Amino acid sequence: MKLTTLCYLEQDDKYLMLHRIRKKHDVNKDKWIGIGGKFEKGESPEDCLIREAMEETGYRLTSYRLRGVVTFLYNDEEAEYMFLYTADGFEGEPVLCDEGTLEWVRKDEIDALNLWEGDRIFFELLKEEHPFFSLKLHYRGDRLEEAVLDGTPMELLDVLDADGNPTGLVRERGLVHKRGDFHRTSHIWIARRRQDGGFDLLLQKRSREKESFPGCFDTSSAGHVPAGSGFLESAVRELSEELGIVCREDELSFLGFYEEQYSGTFFGKPFLNHELGAVYVYTEPVDEHGLSLQESEVEAVCWMDMETVLSETEKENPGFCLEMGELLMVKKYLEGLR
Repeated sequence: MKLTTLCYLEQDDKYLMLHRIRKKHDVNKDKWIGIGGKFEKGESPEDCLIREAMEETGYRLTSYRLRGVVTFLYNDEEAEYMFLYTADGFEGEPVLCDEGTLEWVRKDEIDALNLWEGDRIFFELLKEEHPFFSLKLHYRGDRLEEAVLDGTPMELLDVLDADGNPTGLVRERGLVHKRGDFHRTSHIWIARRRQDGGFDLLLQKRSREKESFPGCFDTSSAGHVPAGSGFLESAVRELSEELGIVCREDELSFLGFYEEQYSGTFFGKPFLNHELGAVYVYTEPVDEHGLSLQESEVEAVCWMDMETVLSETEKENPGFCLEMGELLMVKKYLEGLR
């Protein structure tokens, strides 16, 4: 078991960052991190923090705060437990660091640096003044395989290139929507034929706690495709999780892909969305009264005439968060069944 400290000195809305470019065989090589290091025999976290700060920066810390504990897992190596601090009080004269270059970087420019992906998560927690936290980060090489905050797994997504192919970069869902990264989703439309030959669509009303479009009418079921997963398996999972519908993969008809971009603000926070959605239709019988709704995602469901859905979407009714292009794909497919 490795015990270490990691600290970010702050002043004038900047963090003191260490660009690790000097050490050989360094797992942090070329990345920007905070200062810190391993405990020495008999040291407390604070003893280690103060000693490492003096050795690496020349500053004596006078005011600091323990913000959380980060469990760092790299490949199959021994776990490292990092005590994460910020420090806003220090004195002394700066010295050259033998592990890299020290540089004051504006907090709003940190995200542009070459960071560990998990570091982006705890920078957000620091920014939000999150209470003391436990963050587990598991890497395979540079790829973030798992992130768990206070015992709850965080959703990780594959970031795509302009052609819709995974780049190999994996990023936490909230950061994806903060940056507007291109990512994958699965959309499932549940449809039923009426006696007059027309079609109804089952719409879900999004939970009022959702981070985007709370309380709006949306696709029957939809969700992000987790990193390393496929569109179809994600579609089957979303139907089960959100609505309690257990279906086979061959019961979903694939219509194609739809690319969507959106920027807006919800609850005072910017929300950027750029997704490649796989669009499916499900026409097996569904009793809306027998569904098991995922309360954190879905407030209610209702059947609505497809022409009404199209009309309200075309009018840009703020109670609907649907894409006309995707709806037209669904309409074309259903009309072909007549």
